[in-house]
Amino acid sequence: MTLFGRGRTGRELFPGLRRLTGDRDAGDYAALTAAARERPFDAVVDVSGYVLRQVRGGAIAALDAAGGHAGRYLFVSTQAVYAGPGADEDTPRKAPRPDADEVALLDDTTYGPAKVACEDEVTARFGERATLVRPGQVTGPYDTSDALVHWLRRAARGGPVAVPADPAQPVQSLDARDLGRLVAALLRADRGGAFNAVGPAEPLTLAGLLAVCARVAGAEAWPVPVADRPGYFPLVRRDWASQRRSAARARAVGLTATPFVETVAAVREWDAGRGRPALEAGLGYTAEREAELLAAGDTSGRRPLRGE
Repeated sequence: MTLFGRGRTGRELFPGLRRLTGDRDAGDYAALTAAARERPFDAVVDVSGYVLRQVRGGAIAALDAAGGHAGRYLFVSTQAVYAGPGADEDTPRKAPRPDADEVALLDDTTYGPAKVACEDEVTARFGERATLVRPGQVTGPYDTSDALVHWLRRAARGGPVAVPADPAQPVQSLDARDLGRLVAALLRADRGGAFNAVGPAEPLTLAGLLAVCARVAGAEAWPVPVADRPGYFPLVRRDWASQRRSAARARAVGLTATPFVETVAAVREWDAGRGRPALEAGLGYTAEREAELLAAGDTSGRRPLRGE
């Protein structure tokens, strides 16, 4: 197995695997081209293509330059490609944006449409040898987005928790290890097509997520809906349909289902091991802002959530 990347982060992971350094954004994929000439790749897994030029660069450019091919090309896409509320992989997609040069993950006019253009390129180039995996929110140890860490740390402090949404909002969060197993299963089975990669298997809401986090942290915490509506808040979604996608097709071919409580426990252990660094500014409420929101709300009669 060969890993190709810029070599800036995660170098301590996967010791013993062959590592090639390059930056496809800068057109630096010489090492990958040399590897492709040395031996054709059985499969390529592209985990970070956001815009068309990135997908055309890197592995595809290296394969073209080497005059070789890959047995299968698996592209990790996103749930954001969907334009409608349907649950399965046949839900209509958004119009592609092949012109997008940069994307903002929270900007629906670029991120999803640019990923659609990437999917189209992979499908056009590889046909039946193309596999599209569409994850939703992915978390687990080494998830530096810290979306789940925010909720876990807040639950550990206990007490009423300001939630800028309906606590009944559905949440789909997939353990990264389940995603990895799905990718491996698809490659082993040489399966093409599109697959939703969402989890957990059990239904989950924001209130339920907070309950599990409280249980793992050994605390008592309960949600208090507040009227404040920030532009972004970890795991809060205005579009509930986006949190109700079906993973039936993926489960039929190998998507495993780690219980959410096990994912949360693993994230808590990992976060402790890295020393619980300060989270990025703007990730959730500051303690002062939350106190203001809770003071303006009704916190009486709330039942603590222990995750039973």
